[in-house]
Order: sequence, then C-alpha cells, then structure tokens
Amino acid sequence: MPSSSPSEPSEPREHLSGAIERVTFHSEETGFCVLRVKVRGQRDLVTVVGLAASVTPGEYLDAFGHWINDRNHGLQFKADHLKIVPPSTLEGIEKYLASGLVKGIGPHFAKKLVRAFGEAVFDVIEQTPERLEELEGIGPKRRERVMEAWAEQKVIRDITVFLQSHGVGTSRAVRIYKTYGDRAIAKVTENPYHLALDIWGIGFKTADRLARKLGIPEDSMLRARAGVRHALQLWSEQGHCAAPREKLVSEACQLLEIQEATIAEAIDAELADDNLTADATSPDEAARSGELIYLTPLYRAEVGCAEHLRRLMCGMPPWGKIEAAKAIPWVEEKTGLTLSASQRQAVATMLDHKVSIVTGGPGVGKTTLVNSLLKILRAKHMWVLLCAPTGRAAKRLSETTGIEAKTIHRLLEFDPKAYRFKHDDTHPLEGDLLVIDEASMMDVVLMNQLLKAVPDRAGVLVVGDVDQLPSVGPGAVLADLIDSGAIATVRLTEIFRQASRSRIIVNAHRINRGESPIAKRDSSSDFHLIHADSAEDLFAKLIQVVTERIPRRFGFHPIDDIQVLAPMNRGGLGVRALNAELQARLNGESGPKVTKFGIDFAPGDKVIQRVNNYDKEVFNGDIGRIDQIDLEQSLVAVNFDGRRVEYDLSELDEVTLAYAASIHKAQGSEYPAVVIPLGMQHYLLLERNLLYTAVTRGKKLVVVIAEPKALGMAVRNRKAGRRITRLARRLEDA
Repeated sequence: MPSSSPSEPSEPREHLSGAIERVTFHSEETGFCVLRVKVRGQRDLVTVVGLAASVTPGEYLDAFGHWINDRNHGLQFKADHLKIVPPSTLEGIEKYLASGLVKGIGPHFAKKLVRAFGEAVFDVIEQTPERLEELEGIGPKRRERVMEAWAEQKVIRDITVFLQSHGVGTSRAVRIYKTYGDRAIAKVTENPYHLALDIWGIGFKTADRLARKLGIPEDSMLRARAGVRHALQLWSEQGHCAAPREKLVSEACQLLEIQEATIAEAIDAELADDNLTADATSPDEAARSGELIYLTPLYRAEVGCAEHLRRLMCGMPPWGKIEAAKAIPWVEEKTGLTLSASQRQAVATMLDHKVSIVTGGPGVGKTTLVNSLLKILRAKHMWVLLCAPTGRAAKRLSETTGIEAKTIHRLLEFDPKAYRFKHDDTHPLEGDLLVIDEASMMDVVLMNQLLKAVPDRAGVLVVGDVDQLPSVGPGAVLADLIDSGAIATVRLTEIFRQASRSRIIVNAHRINRGESPIAKRDSSSDFHLIHADSAEDLFAKLIQVVTERIPRRFGFHPIDDIQVLAPMNRGGLGVRALNAELQARLNGESGPKVTKFGIDFAPGDKVIQRVNNYDKEVFNGDIGRIDQIDLEQSLVAVNFDGRRVEYDLSELDEVTLAYAASIHKAQGSEYPAVVIPLGMQHYLLLERNLLYTAVTRGKKLVVVIAEPKALGMAVRNRKAGRRITRLARRLEDA
C-alpha cells in the first residue's frame, strides 16, 4: 500500500502517485473521473476516483485521499485532492500523444516522435517545431497543423482548469476557445454573462454561477442587464417576438430575485444601448396592450418583414396581365388534369396578384395548384425560384414540381467568413417569382432575411398549412400574413377524391376539426390506432411496433423509414428515453462508441442536427446517419443525404439521436412511416395542432399509440395561445 500522510485518525489520508493508463470515465460537466493508474511497486492497476478538469492517458497523477472498498467495484482510492502533471517517461509521453488529445498526432506518429526526440519531444513541438520535418512523411503543412493543435490544446486546457476551479462544467471549453481565442479567460473574467449570449449550450444559470464565484454582486447592474436580456430571450423561445414591459419586469424579478427598481433601471439601460427596443405602433395600441419590449434584432426583423412585403406588393406582376379564362383551359390540356372551381379561382387570384398566399391541409390540391401556376408562368418565360426552410421540404418540392428547389439558407448563400448571407437588399436574387413552401415553419428572422433579398420587380407565392404548429423560432409569420388581410389569400378546403381514400388525410382533417380519428381493423389501411392502458404498456407497444411489427408487416426499415414523433423531450415517453431504448435495440452492437454530452454515439446511429451550422452547411432538423468514428483524429463523420459532414468530438452537442424526435423538429419533413406516442405524461403539450402536425408528417403509414384519455385531450384541446407579434398590425396599417 502507498505510504500514509498525517490526517484524521478515523480515516487516514494517504498519498498516491503514478501514470494514468486508462481513463475509464470522465464527466466534462462535473470533472468526476474514474482512472486506472500504474503505481510503482503495485503489480495490478489501481482504480482512482476523484475530480479533475482535464485528464489524458499517459499523464502523471499525484493524489491525496483514502482507500475505500466499493460494494460494486471493489477496492478504490478516493482522492479528495488530485493533481495532473504532464508525463515524463517515454512510455507515458507516447501514450499521451497517441490519445488523440492533439489532432494530427495518432499512435503511429506518436511512436515516431518519441523515437526521434525522446523526452525532449514537448520542447521540440513548442520551441523548435521546424525539427519535426526531419521525420519522414512530415512536411510544412503537417508541421503547421500539429503546432496549431498543440497551441490550441494548451489554451483549452487552461480554460478547462479555470472553469473547473470555479465550479463550472468544462464540456464547452473547446467552444469557448473557438469563440474567444487566446483571450478567452480574460474575456470571461471581465463579463462572464457573455458566455450565455455567445456560446451555444451555456445558459444564463451557468454564467451566473461563474459570476458569483468571480465575486460579481447579486444586485449588480451587470447581472441585472444580462438577466433582463436572458428573460426576454426565454420569452422569445416560446415563440413571442416581444413582451409587455410589465411581463418582462415580472419574469426578470422572478429569475434574478432582485428588486423591481433595479430591473426597471436595467431595462432602461439596455434600451439606451439599443440591445432592446420599445414599441407601440399607435396611441390606441399602446392604450390597449401597453408598450412592448423587443430584443432589437427581432424588432428589426418584424419591421423589415412588413416593409419588404409592402415593397413587393407595389407595381404590376412581372408576368403582366394574363387572362385566367384562357390560361386555365390551356394548362388543363397540358397537364391532363381538370381543376376544380375553387382551384380555378385560386389560379386567377394568383395570376392577378404580385404577392399571394395558398394555404390548406393535406389532400386539398396545393401541389396541383402550384404546378399549374408554374406551368403557365414558365410558358411566359418567367424565371422561377423555389425554396423551403428544410432540406427534406426542399427535396420534396423538387420532386413534386420537377424544378430545382433549395433550402432558404442555400438559396441566400451564407458566407461563413463574413458571417452573413451573400444575397440581401444590396445583392438581390435574380428571378421573376419566388415560391416559399412549408411557410408555417418560417420565423420572423428568416422571413426577413429572405424577403430583403427579393428584387422589387419579382413576385412572391407563399405556400403552407396555417393549421400546423407555428415556427420553432419567434413569430407566427404565415398566420400574421393571412390575418392582416393585406395579402391575397387562397384557402383550399375541398379534399379530392383520390386523397380521400387515404385514412391519414381523412383523419388529419378530422383532428383539425376537433373530431377523433377513425381507425378500421384493415391491414391495408395507412392509419392505425393502438390503445394503451398505461405509460409502461405504451412504451412496450411502441418498441415492439417499431422494431418488429411494422418492419415485418409493411417492409419498412426500422431506422431509415420509421420515425417516432413524440410530443416532448423529457419523461419516460419522451424523446430521450425512447432514443436510448431504440438505439440499444436497433444499433446496440455497433462500435467504436464515443460518449459526449451524456449521449452514446456509434456508427450507424441516426442523428438530427440541433442548430444551424453555416460552416458545415447543415441546419436545424437535418437528419443523417453516422458513417464513421475516428478516435485517433477525434472526428465523427455523419452522412446527410449522401453528403459527408465531419464533427470534432467537442462539436457533438450540435447533434443528438434521432430514432425518436420531437414533433416540432419534424416540421417540413415527411417520412415513409410515422409512429406517434400519446400518454397522459404528455398532458402539458397535448393539443390539436401538435397531433395534426404529427399525423401529416406520415407519407405511407401513421400509427398512433395512445392512452384513450390522452388522445381525447389532444383532439379537443386548442389552448395554443396567440403569440405576441405586431406583424399583422404593421401590414394592416399599411
């Protein structure tokens, strides 16, 4: 046993040191680690548990603590003080460099380096890196890559130790470095609340905890101003563009637990610095709903949407005057389709207006209508641009029209270096008509970016189902455009005969009217309803349906073709729990595995992008499959519809498992088969437009597995509150 140090007589404090052979577990959030350590004089490896900001195989450990006999894991050294130092032995140095800690140095290169430079290898990399080129296969480019990775790793380690020493999780250390660079610690020390604003995955509470550790007073104006912006940000995450001042004061007081007067002062300071904007569109409006406070970017986006729509509605359509009485028979002859009276009226309306809207549920002929209009306009040599918010929606639009469609981000061409879209009001798109599909998904910020890039002379056709869930981001753009009455709108309601044969479409419309779906016991039906007696029964039936019954009866692939859509993320029937079980059943034997941010990833796993990443050109809601995990290079490669995208391990918080996804994430997508669990534990979110949206995502098969009471609540409930926006009012006033 290692020698003892003086400590409390009941639990002697001992000293232990040795080389870290293996990191069995390390939490980047808490620092807790389980290490296997080679201790001099001990034949077997020793298990050490403790807290360390960062730890890598090959490093040297110096620890004080005591021995415990764990019931499950046996004898362990529990360290209450644990110091990690760089390795000094050749074996330790090689293991350290081979661990993947420094990109570009894997096991093969690590062996080469140690053989060539011995114990001086760290000094060579840091002080005389040109000597690396003495080794075969290493040129200037690889030397530069190793130098950059080494320098980056040193700064990241400093950030990690800084965060850990102040009781903050270190999982975002790499992201902090990439955002702030070498000045990261100075920037965070100066104002830790920048973390919540600038770093994806770090919330206000984490930044606030760090601020307390750094000695920033609870009632400081720095904290109050950051808290006010955070409270308004949380409010906007519920879909609102703005909050009444009284509501904002109330929310911020509850969040910060400081006096109302300090909050009011903070709001005024943020308004003065233009971080927030106050708005009352008219004295009457101010009297009715009071002053609204916006995050300034949201205010500018909302005002911009209204201004750009007013601009685009001016003047004649670029296709001039087309007589519907002649154009409609012509297009019917060309397509071999006979338009209904409502569709003919819709075509006439769209031909007469430069900006128009088409809305309606599934099976009402939106696609036929849009294709008819495009055929007429293309015969007049009009240049048509098609776009949709997501990749899947754009792909479907291309398939139904036969014309190339792009995601909005790709249409506007984001420039990662300038961090802005290439197309805007100074460099507009070229085209005569822009068609925006799945417009219910459009939030006010993205709509503003798109509209500002449309040239004055061009027309715009907005297509979407206003009864679906509104956008994930702030605003209710499609609903506001329709409610304003300022834009010509066609609402299709007639279900066509061919569509009426689909139980999916029939039941979607029943749900939208507040009627329960009907499921006949017919194996050829595309809609099935399975009752569950409890949450446990529902869970078991769902797993069986996805892994066995649907693949066996309908031939759908359980990963590629079937998508589980759940109302919420948490709980036993939430997305996370379902993903864990489905991953174990469908891809549990795959390897190598990597665990990051509390999730296991393996080749073959189905994943979904959680945020827009313009550098990688992957966007919120994109679904892919993991192709490869390269532990040497610390890379995970994901295949998104045939395109390979690589992630550092530190970037894996951008993706999550997607065997199951939230219904909100499924907007704009269609899947061959959809399985929808509805349990009473979802009761907070059970409402009509949520179920309606989920059902309309299924292309060939929809299976609802529900507790009867939960299904009844979802169908009856129309509690969705109106989002606070003033876009409709701005258009009305125009």
